[in-house]
Amino acid sequence: MYLEKLSVLNFKNHSESRLNFNSNINCFVGGNGSGKTNLLDAIHYLSFTKSFFIKQDSMNVLYDQDFMSIEGIFEKDHKTELVQCAFKTGVKKVVKRNKKKYDKLAEHIGLFPLVMVSPTDSELLLSGSDVRRKYMDSVISQFDKEYLNTLISYNKLILQRNALLKSSDSNTANLSSLSLYDEQLAPLAHIIFEKRQLFLNQLAPIFLNYYKAISNTGEQVTIQYDSQLSEKNFLDLCIQNSEKDRLVKFTSVGVHKDDLIFQLNGHPVKRVGSQGQQKTYLLALKLAQFDFMQEALGYKPMLLLDDVFDKLDDNRVEHLMKLVDKHHFGQIFVTDTHPERSKQIFNKINADYKLFHIKNGAIEKEE
Repeated sequence: MYLEKLSVLNFKNHSESRLNFNSNINCFVGGNGSGKTNLLDAIHYLSFTKSFFIKQDSMNVLYDQDFMSIEGIFEKDHKTELVQCAFKTGVKKVVKRNKKKYDKLAEHIGLFPLVMVSPTDSELLLSGSDVRRKYMDSVISQFDKEYLNTLISYNKLILQRNALLKSSDSNTANLSSLSLYDEQLAPLAHIIFEKRQLFLNQLAPIFLNYYKAISNTGEQVTIQYDSQLSEKNFLDLCIQNSEKDRLVKFTSVGVHKDDLIFQLNGHPVKRVGSQGQQKTYLLALKLAQFDFMQEALGYKPMLLLDDVFDKLDDNRVEHLMKLVDKHHFGQIFVTDTHPERSKQIFNKINADYKLFHIKNGAIEKEE
């Protein structure tokens, strides 16, 4: 699978841009704020029906305009696939595949999968557990529809359970109603738990191999799945915490409290890791995700690398490019502020690539 063409209209700082891509490596180069990353985000939009960075669609529309559209032509399974996403202020977003409108956007997730590597990935290390749960959900949902549907149902029930807790007096919350929610939530929670656990068990050894390959050091790294369901089943947790839930007026236990623990040499990466080590950790995590998804899907997802060369020393960049040189990955999209650096890197490994010079939200030239 690869993206042949991309057309954007009034998307962020691009009034109108049309690009024909190389099936291997495509590099967007230009200064900060030129619109390089916005093109990556447009590709992400075609895959997930939303921006990687800004979830509110109206904030992605070009200033002083009231609509935007993104169109992509893919080659998949020897067939041409057309994906169209459009949004107009005050009107519901429309996503079409081969000119047929989706009733539910969730039906599109996983059809044109990708892995996005971005400087904002640092939030995985630095922010709260909700960011890491969203990461797991995003990955697994791209190849497992049962997981996505189960997660949607679980989250809806949790919202309803929390609404009941908030609407009831802390001393008189309806125990029978809560137990009804708990019984519906329990099988969903265990499906989510088991699938997340399987995902991490398979991802961890791949992640370790990538970290060693990129860092070329003896640093010890680990990634662990932390869940309350590892110790007790969901119903027991609910019973034991029912009094607490009535007092705090929200559901305090369940898979919506899961987390990932990232460590370097036995300590949290966010505390002891240098910028280069943290970036290597996250890059290894995302490349491991790529391998995992390829195995699960049976084909290669797209790989989007935003500003990946920044904060990596020459040694780590060289080892990363050696991985690319092995043609292990499929279609790759890269952004860089230094055109000559990109050309030097890709020429060194004799890569088949296309260079797009971006300036003020427009394609200045191609190489």
